[in-house]
Amino acid sequence: MNILNTPFNTAPFSKIKDEHFLPAFKKAITKAKSEIDLIINNPDEPTFKNTIEALEFSGEELGRISSIFFNLNSAETNDTIQNIAQKVSPLLSEFSNDITLNEDLFKRVKAVYSVKDGLNLNTEQQTLLDKKYKSFSRNGANLAEDKKKQLRDIDKKLSKLKLKFGENVLAETNNYELLITNEEDLAGLPDGAKEAAKQLAESKEKDGWLITLDYPSYIPFMTYADNRELRKELAIAAGAKAFKGDKFDNQDHVLQIAKLRFKRAQLLGYKTHAHFVLEERMAKTPETVETFLNDLLEKARPAAEREFQTLQHFANELDGIDCLEKWDSAYYSEKLKHKLFDLDDEKLKPYFKLENVINGVFIIAERLYGLKFEEINNIDKYHNDVLTYKVTNSKGELISIFYADFFPRPGKRNGAWMTSYKSQSIKNSINDRPHISIVCNFTKPTKTKPSLLTFNEITTLFHEFGHALHGMLANTTYPSLSGTSVFWDFVELPSQVLENWCYEKEALELFATHYETGEVIPMDLVNKIKESAAFHEGMQTLRQLSFGLLDMSWHGQDPSKINDVKAHELMAFENTKLYPDVAENCMSTSFSHIFQGGYSSGYYSYKWAEVLDADAFEFFKEEGIFSSVVAQKFKDNVLSQGGIEDPMILYKRFRGKAPQPEALLKRAGLIEK
Repeated sequence: MNILNTPFNTAPFSKIKDEHFLPAFKKAITKAKSEIDLIINNPDEPTFKNTIEALEFSGEELGRISSIFFNLNSAETNDTIQNIAQKVSPLLSEFSNDITLNEDLFKRVKAVYSVKDGLNLNTEQQTLLDKKYKSFSRNGANLAEDKKKQLRDIDKKLSKLKLKFGENVLAETNNYELLITNEEDLAGLPDGAKEAAKQLAESKEKDGWLITLDYPSYIPFMTYADNRELRKELAIAAGAKAFKGDKFDNQDHVLQIAKLRFKRAQLLGYKTHAHFVLEERMAKTPETVETFLNDLLEKARPAAEREFQTLQHFANELDGIDCLEKWDSAYYSEKLKHKLFDLDDEKLKPYFKLENVINGVFIIAERLYGLKFEEINNIDKYHNDVLTYKVTNSKGELISIFYADFFPRPGKRNGAWMTSYKSQSIKNSINDRPHISIVCNFTKPTKTKPSLLTFNEITTLFHEFGHALHGMLANTTYPSLSGTSVFWDFVELPSQVLENWCYEKEALELFATHYETGEVIPMDLVNKIKESAAFHEGMQTLRQLSFGLLDMSWHGQDPSKINDVKAHELMAFENTKLYPDVAENCMSTSFSHIFQGGYSSGYYSYKWAEVLDADAFEFFKEEGIFSSVVAQKFKDNVLSQGGIEDPMILYKRFRGKAPQPEALLKRAGLIEK
């Protein structure tokens, strides 16, 4: 049903004004409550259909409004939207608790759950029933009234704290500018980066070259600028986000969030927040996660230390640097990489024009999964930069609407992510297709050059597009089990596995052509990309593990005695430390993944999913990277299945066996091939 009267039932961005959101939320919450009341007041005996299914499809309008609003709050925010978010988040938290703490509703759910073995449910129905029951039991339905009130209070506080955390990080990112007026200070910087910095300064009516903390500005400067003092200034500014003791400081927010999460977990009968979260993950327990991280650390640390010593020696030989600092890392790594492989991003970028890379990832999706992407201009966008596509299958049937938003701007948070404006589901025999979006922050075109991507930006695009395929190819009945609604340590498999195609000759030849000459990327460059793939993999692994261990240190123990964010962080980083600490910097205060996003007790999942993706790609390589047989297996058993079954069952069905870590360790160069 087209409730919005727009093409493909898409979000009507042009008709939405900021002031519409709060009344729309209130109206949708009232409507959703009335839908819940209908379930509760149904005089018939509770059944799967009149209780579980009815609950699953309730609040559809509220879900659409929420997805539009919170996506805008990430990609195109402003002061008004941020103020509305502060008002709306407690309302949504309260509404969520009104459902999960509603005794009458829980009685009906419990009644169905108690006879589940005799209901003859299919696999997806069984999963939905289990999930609905757990959504109550894991969120306080069995608590006494006074404890329920405590839970409500905690959830309200957490929703506001997490929002404020994110707002502070965005403000800190936007507030910093490094204006360079002496061109000599730009020595080493590629022409494209210099032109972009000049253009940015001009857009703000300033003379000189402007460098910001947005990645397309920050990364080239840290990688190529010869001026060590300016690299230091920029690195300290980036690392000091929300750690300056001013109005944007997040130290207290970090402590409050960690302590409230612990208190909430204890209230629900769990030892820690990590125990609560991981019950619904492949890993199951914090002990499993810590063992996993520490086992990898044991294998990666010797390689990381060797790489670090080599880099230190190289910097000393080249420039007499006695002590490598964090602001030297990207700069000397790039120079060493160039020396070892005669390869750098400036050699590669001319072959990676954004439009060609987008086209390439579309061709790969067509070769693997039979998808076609057609750019369309008859649907609303929230910003002119956004590209919109209709996605169809080989029969011409609609598979998805796809939004792509690639460039940084002031109202957009840093990083890259995939999201959804509308989930896929099947209702009344109609397969309602999803609206999927990817949001990135890539190098913008300049007056003389198109957007030319670094190799890291290419893998980022493929990564987010892998998530998008998971959303687009969803084919489940229930929206809460659709697409990326899977265990968090499984969600990174489709994204990370697609990154592998970036390193393969067959795939690169589809899109890596010189933006001026049209020449296909030379084979020697392709070989060098593959040879350099494991460059500094030990150090990179150590860095990822440090983030996972920091996450577990905040959430896998009682944080009530932690009063100093920085001191706690230093302890968590002790076994992964390579560079000297920078007193002005703190990771936790801008670690949005775990303090604002959904990765609390889940950051390990990137590494966990790497084991899966390396093992899965081995299967593709065995049969050919464009094997239609393996692709069909991956589509049928992983991409289309969402969360309808335990992910290990789905993975084994695809692969024919459990994942083996050897493929990852070989790929990373941590064990012999």
